[in-house]
Amino acid sequence: MRTATLGHGPVQVTDLAFGAAALGNLYTEVDPAEAEAALLTAWDAGIRYFDTAPHYGLGLSERRVGAALRQRPRDSYTLSTKVGRLLEPVPDATGDDLANGFAVPANHRRVWDFSADGVRRSIESSLERLGLDRIDVVYLHDPDDHPAQALDQAYPALERLRAEGVVGAIGAGMNQSALLTRFVRETDVDAVLLAGRYTLLDQDGLAELLPEAARRGVSVVVGGVFNSGLLADPRPGATFDYTPAPGELLDRALRIQAVCERHGVPLRAAALQFPTGHPAVAGVLVGMRSAAEVRDAVAMAGHPVPGELWAQLRAEGLLPEEAPVCG
Repeated sequence: MRTATLGHGPVQVTDLAFGAAALGNLYTEVDPAEAEAALLTAWDAGIRYFDTAPHYGLGLSERRVGAALRQRPRDSYTLSTKVGRLLEPVPDATGDDLANGFAVPANHRRVWDFSADGVRRSIESSLERLGLDRIDVVYLHDPDDHPAQALDQAYPALERLRAEGVVGAIGAGMNQSALLTRFVRETDVDAVLLAGRYTLLDQDGLAELLPEAARRGVSVVVGGVFNSGLLADPRPGATFDYTPAPGELLDRALRIQAVCERHGVPLRAAALQFPTGHPAVAGVLVGMRSAAEVRDAVAMAGHPVPGELWAQLRAEGLLPEEAPVCG
């Protein structure tokens, strides 16, 4: 797979990354053997960038990712995790964590903390769960409601850790572009992780974030390329950003799919490859929970997409003229 460097630093990522939220039992349980098979299949396919977070299954995703990667030479892959939610044990806990989206026992609670001490404590806990000696990339995770603390306390703490060589690259990951643009303008982040805001259905990130990142040499990793499902399989009941898609968005997705079909291209391939056309984008991060999903993502990433497809999407008003495309 192609690789890119995050920002101006030393950290390299493959252009297709393994998003491990699902391995935290996102919505439904994932059998341990199936989780391991997904990670090993990704490795065999050449994926060398793996992303996780404490939030995903109250640490389950980190434990599973770490267990798989400990079998590999440490310098042969890139691992990112996130800070901002500390996990505190809940004694005698009962029930599950499905209210937060994960089918795991609710034996910990999440505590928002973007303080400098919280950053260090979070990284120490992640290293323990991962069973690894270092983390390559650390993102501030969803600081939407904590912008001042994230910018004034958490970010400087990450900057110090990068200077000390504890981590290789730093950034922020969110489902919105406005605050990420502030991070690009006001800090020295290496990368930002933008989820769902630069897709075939939503180009919000194109207005300010992506041009600013390109100007400043900050890399953008794009997640949520299927907008939680609508761009993978557009049909009644499909979700957009984890809620049922409005009718107008479903109609638009179906029109995009029709154009793709006329060119013999699966919609998933076009959706996955579209963000990579922007020069600021280092790669796309796709959530995967099984070996079959890994194989499909790899196939879609490599499926030929002719330039005529993008041209027809523009001609039909389904893609902005100013959106750069791959190929």
